[in-house]
Parts: sequence; C-alpha cells; structure tokens
Amino acid sequence: MQYLRALFFTVQMYVVMAVMGLWWAPIAILRPDGAHRAIRSYCRYVVWSARWMIGLSSEVRGEVPQGEVMVAAKHQSFLDIILLCSVLPAPKFIMKQELRRAPVLGWFAMRIGCVPVDRGKKGQAIARMLADVQKGRARPGQLIIYPQGTRVAPGVKLPYKTGTAILYRQLGQTCVPVAVNVGLFWPRAGVRKRPGHAIIEFMEPIPPGLEKDAFVSRLAESVETRSNALMREAGWEKGTT
Repeated sequence: MQYLRALFFTVQMYVVMAVMGLWWAPIAILRPDGAHRAIRSYCRYVVWSARWMIGLSSEVRGEVPQGEVMVAAKHQSFLDIILLCSVLPAPKFIMKQELRRAPVLGWFAMRIGCVPVDRGKKGQAIARMLADVQKGRARPGQLIIYPQGTRVAPGVKLPYKTGTAILYRQLGQTCVPVAVNVGLFWPRAGVRKRPGHAIIEFMEPIPPGLEKDAFVSRLAESVETRSNALMREAGWEKGTT
C-alpha cells in the first residue's frame, strides 16, 4: 500500500510541476522575482502534499540565510532541493548541464540564475560563473553547491570536491553548511518513499578567508557529523543504508 501511495504521490508531483510551470511562466517572464516565487510555491506544495499523501513530514532547522552567501549542502535526494528552495529567498544552484533540457525544471532553473556545469569541464563552468559575478551579471542570492558533486545515499562515503573550496576562496563569501537526513525517507532514485520526519539544518556559517584544506576539512566535518546525528535521530544506525 505504501508503494502505491508513493507512486501516486510521485506522478501527481510531476503533473503539478507541469501545470504550475505553465501558470507561472508569464509571471516569471514579466517579474524579476517571478521565477523564484514560482519555485518556492511549487516546493511548498510538494512539502504539504508529502505530509498527507505518504506520511512524510519535514522540518527546516537553523537560521535561513537571507543575503549573498554560498550554501554547501549534503545532497541525498530531490527532497533536499525542495526543502532548500521552499525557504531560501533567492536560491541558485551549480547544476548538471543535462538538467537544462529537463521540461519545466530546466527553464525555471535558468531563470533564477543556476549555473549549468559540464561534468567534464567543471573548471570552465566555475571560471564562467566567477566572471559573471565579477561583472555584475549574475543574479544576487544564495549560491547552492553540493560539495560531493552528486546525491549520496545514507552511510555511503564520498570525498568533498575542490570546486567548493575554489568558489569559497574566489567569491570571498561566507559559506553556510547544511546537514540533512532526507535520504532515509526519499531515496536518491526510484519511486519508493517512506513515512517519517525529514530534516535539513542550516549550521554555523564558515567565515571567508580560510585556506583551502582548512575550509574543506571544517566543511566536511561539520556536514557529515551533523548529518549522521540527524539520521540517528530518525533511527538510523551507522553501517546500514
């Protein structure tokens, strides 16, 4: 029964994305904040519908950043993207190049200033983004990057990539780490979703100016330690997935 509920939830989630995308498209074109308003509205709908359709409630902890900062988040599933976009005032992502071609999602992502990255040419993408920021063309807001570069299932270890440290150093911005436990309930792939209480947590900001190795070490320790704590809070035991 839970699988059928999750299947219905997933199907309706993408149907609503298409419908809301068409509804909000003219506003996103005419208003500078239109695309952000559309995305925030959709993400809050998904959070609301997940609660009563599949029994998955959610919570955002910590102080939500409002100004121009870099947000370095643990990435376990689509749900952490939804929760970030439901509360941040002006999020924009470092995202995979292929997402530009995704129906609805790709168009709105470009409208809010997301930076598509070619997996084989990440250095070029970062250089282009830095050039845009320096020339004032990039939209101000919260730049979200996933420092491990991909979705990571609970219990799986992946190194933190150097791109986050390069952005941190070149932009000279405060970095806000984000821990999550969402992968316990909404997996990185597939339809099956579990009831529970999903959490993302904005943690103590890392001020600009740290050396590369010190920054990466502090970021990884902060995000991994707190993510593990949030997962244990939800009943996860280390060594299980």
